[in-house]
Amino acid sequence: MLTAISDGIVALLKNFYGRGPTRAKSYYHDDLVVCILRGGLSRVEQTLLEGGRDHTVVAQRIEFQEVMRERFVAVVERATGRRVIGFMSGGQQNPDLLCEVFVLGPTDLLDEDELPGHPSPSRG
Repeated sequence: MLTAISDGIVALLKNFYGRGPTRAKSYYHDDLVVCILRGGLSRVEQTLLEGGRDHTVVAQRIEFQEVMRERFVAVVERATGRRVIGFMSGGQQNPDLLCEVFVLGPTDLLDEDELPGHPSPSRG
C-alpha cells in the first residue's frame, strides 16, 4: 500500500510537472497518510531559486498542489480503501523536500457535521 501511494504521487508529478521527485517515502498510521518527496525541482524552479526567488517557487508549488488535489486524493483513496477528508501540502528548499499529508475518514479529529460533504445545520 505504501509503495502504491509513493509511486502514484511520483507518477503524477512526473506526468504533470515534467519532472518528478528522485525519492519518496510514505507513512500510514491510524487516520493519517504522509508522503515525503525529495528532489525534482524543474529547471525553471532551480533558476528562480538561484536568482533569490524562493517565494515564487513556494507560491507556484502551492498553486500546483491545489490543482492536483483531486488526483492526489484519488491515489490515496485507491491504495487505502478509505475516504480522504483532508489534504495539506508543504515544501521547503535546502534540502528540497515536499510533504503531502492526507487525513482519512472516519476520524475522531472531526465531528460528523464537520466532515466534507456533510450538510451544514440550518441556522434559524
